[in-house]
Amino acid sequence: MWRSSDGKFRLDTPKTSVITDPASQKAILLDHVKKEATIVPMPPAASGSAQPGSPKIPAALGQAPPVKVEDLGKSMIEGHEVEGKRFTLPPFSPPTKPEMPKAKMPGAPKVDLPGAPKAPRVPGAPAPPQAPKLPTVPSVTEVWTSVKLKAPVLTKVTTSAGEQTTYCKPVSGDDPHPSVFQIPQGYKIKPPKV
Repeated sequence: MWRSSDGKFRLDTPKTSVITDPASQKAILLDHVKKEATIVPMPPAASGSAQPGSPKIPAALGQAPPVKVEDLGKSMIEGHEVEGKRFTLPPFSPPTKPEMPKAKMPGAPKVDLPGAPKAPRVPGAPAPPQAPKLPTVPSVTEVWTSVKLKAPVLTKVTTSAGEQTTYCKPVSGDDPHPSVFQIPQGYKIKPPKV
């Protein structure tokens, strides 16, 4: 992962890379296996948008659950000054099933609409499967961001499914070489899929 002082960002995986440039409002997707590059437009950053690496809060039915944010202060990770924040999201509760609207027509007799036929219960047969019960555990995300690089260095996410820790070793505070944010020679530019 690389980040420049002017906001360019590059994230590499074994087979692909994503390069973003907020100034030109474009992203470059590199496929290292096919040696192809796809340039796609990026929407302009909204004012007050979240810092890179801060967790995105999912909205359910137009309402985001309340999030508790704790400031963990400053610390050092491998000689780099970092600031920590902890985001606690309450346990997930699935939305309630909406009721079917009832149409009323003046003067019309009340008629029950037929539904799916109910299968007769066979004695000794197992009960139909039910949805699994999820443990009620809050989701906790801890993010330690480099003060100088403005990039996350250590992220720890704990949910009912387990814990995941991501560590990006901050190697240098110097700007990366500009070629890091360019399409490599020999890559074919492929039009984006619409």
